[in-house]
Amino acid sequence: MAKEVNTIGVLTSGGDAPGMNAAIRAVVRQAIARGRKVKGIKRGYAGLLQEEIIDMDAYSVSEIIQKGGTILQTARCLEFVEEEYQKKAAEICHKHGIDGLVVIGGDGSFRGAQKLAAFGINTIGLPGTIDLDIACTEYTIGFDTAVNTAMEAIDKVRDTSTSHERCSIIEVMGRGAGYIALWCGIANGAEDVLLPERYNYDEQALVNHIIECKKKGKQHHIIVNAEGIGHSASMAKRIEAATGIETRATILGHMQRGGSPTCKGRVYASTMGALAVDLLCQGKSNRVVGYRHGRFVDYDIDEALAMEKDIDEYQFEICETLSNS
Repeated sequence: MAKEVNTIGVLTSGGDAPGMNAAIRAVVRQAIARGRKVKGIKRGYAGLLQEEIIDMDAYSVSEIIQKGGTILQTARCLEFVEEEYQKKAAEICHKHGIDGLVVIGGDGSFRGAQKLAAFGINTIGLPGTIDLDIACTEYTIGFDTAVNTAMEAIDKVRDTSTSHERCSIIEVMGRGAGYIALWCGIANGAEDVLLPERYNYDEQALVNHIIECKKKGKQHHIIVNAEGIGHSASMAKRIEAATGIETRATILGHMQRGGSPTCKGRVYASTMGALAVDLLCQGKSNRVVGYRHGRFVDYDIDEALAMEKDIDEYQFEICETLSNS
């Protein structure tokens, strides 16, 4: 028999991502529309362990859909991998009457939700990360905004790079995943794109390509470098020494996590948040919401965590083809 959920908690965990506030807003308002109470948990699992729990109503989430970051704040909680703290968190949920929980974050956050489900708290995960590295979904909350932020920044770097006939290495975020780099490589028309999933660390080939492009009359050379490869500053020094072309490194950094979410980011986050509530109201638990093949779907968290993901091979091929034409 499905467990009835009367009070839903919501938290954001791990790195923040634009659109998290839209998801929080949707969770709160959908829950109220379904006749449930809502409690917000501040600072993720760390805040849960410290009982930083507040009552939320429709007014609590007014005027937040357009804001970046997360009004509930977020933190990493390394001790949550230990059963002692997982059990304590479940007990705190029971103490505060929370029988359903929406966790917005990445794979690590889902593992925490998985453990809480085992202790009797119905849990639903929402994919919140700019990295797009969650295997069960084609979209993660924050990715669209982050990639647009990076694209606009790279366009600006290109302008000055062309004026000075420079080579520019622009490092984008993504941890060990190259999705932001790949998308920017295509969208910005970069001459080279370095992805953790594909880069063979043949720097001489990179140098040769820069020299070849210069001979063809190129006034700039844009290299989009994924965070998972990194070391952009030292790479710039080596390339300048090898080519004789002035080379600058620009690390975009945490600006990609901030800013007002895009329309797509707001709509997808809102839909995912509402769906999470509906799944809890149906008595479901240990699920993660995703977007695949044009539909919003949900998977068992165990199944989702076991999935593997790689960049789209055709997208990678056209990225290389278009940059070398």
